[in-house]
Amino acid sequence: MLRQVGTARRGQISLAETQPEWSYLSAQPAKSKLLSLWRAIMKKPQAAVRSRLRKQASRQEGREKRVLSSSQVKPSTAAGLAKRQEEAAWQASVSSYHLFRDTAEVMAFRENLLNWYDREKRDLPWRRLAEGEVDLDRRAYAVWVSEVMLQQTQVATVIDYYTRWMQKWPTLQDLASASLEEVNQLWAGLGYYSRGRRLQQGARKVVEELGGHVPHTAESLQRLLPGVGRYTAGAIASIAFGQATGVVDGNVIRVLCRVRAIGADSSSTLVSQHLWGLSQQLVDPARPGDFNQAAMELGALVCTPQHPRCSQCPVRSLCRAHQKVERGKLLASQSLPGSPDVEECASSTEQCQLCAHPTEPWDQTLGVTNFPRKASRRPPREERSAICVLEQPRAPGGPQILLVQRPSSGLLAGLWEFPSVTAEASGRCQHEALLQELQSWAGPLPASHLQHLGQVVHTFSHIKLTYQVYGLALEGQTPVTIVPPGARWLTREEFHTAAVSTAMKKVFRVYEGQQPGICKGSKRSQVSTPSSRKKPSPGQQLLDNFFRPLIPTDSSNLNKHKQEEQQMEREKQALC
Repeated sequence: MLRQVGTARRGQISLAETQPEWSYLSAQPAKSKLLSLWRAIMKKPQAAVRSRLRKQASRQEGREKRVLSSSQVKPSTAAGLAKRQEEAAWQASVSSYHLFRDTAEVMAFRENLLNWYDREKRDLPWRRLAEGEVDLDRRAYAVWVSEVMLQQTQVATVIDYYTRWMQKWPTLQDLASASLEEVNQLWAGLGYYSRGRRLQQGARKVVEELGGHVPHTAESLQRLLPGVGRYTAGAIASIAFGQATGVVDGNVIRVLCRVRAIGADSSSTLVSQHLWGLSQQLVDPARPGDFNQAAMELGALVCTPQHPRCSQCPVRSLCRAHQKVERGKLLASQSLPGSPDVEECASSTEQCQLCAHPTEPWDQTLGVTNFPRKASRRPPREERSAICVLEQPRAPGGPQILLVQRPSSGLLAGLWEFPSVTAEASGRCQHEALLQELQSWAGPLPASHLQHLGQVVHTFSHIKLTYQVYGLALEGQTPVTIVPPGARWLTREEFHTAAVSTAMKKVFRVYEGQQPGICKGSKRSQVSTPSSRKKPSPGQQLLDNFFRPLIPTDSSNLNKHKQEEQQMEREKQALC
């Protein structure tokens, strides 16, 4: 269990609370004073340590306030009052069906969830590191790295990356002194590459501008550090520094929408505002970091998107969605006359802003997975590119391939890739344009050796990119040793450890196969080659043999037939 620094556990008395006793001791004899002081120290051996940590936090918060006051304009009192009035009006307009207005419910939710978390939480490297770290800045850094890596990425994928990252850069100072090339190289394959770049930018700001100390509050973390949004700031502040602030991520959205039967679009501003309010109301002030991790853990392990395990849920007795499912079962069985006594939303308005739209009624077959509901996502835009693996098989030291570096901003900023050109949507051959691009990096090249090998389809967060893959091997030419800035020759072994994207690794697999291949999918997809196709059934083989055209069997006609096929293939590839 991660102990929160700066907060006292239930049943304990902080050092500040013992101050009245000190004034009483001042009237006693010296011996009695020493005896009482000794007893107080023995009863509370960690009070001095907690006091020191609170003083550190107080000094750090003071520094943060000075930095914020110099860089931020404080909102006027009138604006702050208007915001509070707006929030109060919003809460008043929401049906109690979607709220926790009973203190007993809130306390039960906290207790049940934390008890479950203490029993069932996963043993993860970032949790172990944070639990065993006394230094607040190193603890915050450990949490920070994990939270950034876990954005849009599964835990199983992150574990290895996180372990290697913390071994290479165990402190903020180590990361700040690293090069962007090193960061991209270690991040390669994890996706959303701007995360690693911004993480390093944040580390450099802490080291160079904040005296090496990570901000302690969610507000200052979000305002001062690049790439740190509301969720990441809340996670760091609650887990590392014990600030009682809630967090909302995909798992928490799913849990809260089901527990309070919120059927409106969870990505809308109104619903998002409500979910953040619920998370702040529910967070346990004594164990905020554990509570936030428990809520996310519940969504990851039990309250899953498609196959929730409601029988194992510690808060199912408080779950509106579960209650609707149980009521539906009772009505379907007709075991009880009338309708079961289950609360429903009774908003005074014509249409509750947190309920599902009337055009999207409750589907009993979906159960609790009716919640949450999201607006249909806009499909990614489609783009096409012609790309070539240029290799020098006889280069000194072994075969080498050419890589060029992408611009420092935009998609896959700063990563390395094979030379490419944008292809037209009409699908016209990009043979000439690609050859010119290759020659701009490597000098004159034999156009006849440029061969089309297949295609790779890779989906990024908002772009579906189709690569037409070409290959060109410089067999009889003198090896090229000098290339312009922004390009370099690498061996195959160096390529696999370089800062390249997953898409480039797919492209290289097509080249290595030396056969036409299609690679479809997004993050994890496979190359389809003739050897990997499904073997037809015996009946299908019989039909194929029956309808297969007759091919001459004598050697002269057979060779002529093969030559005609090869010529047709060359003409097909040469079309522009």
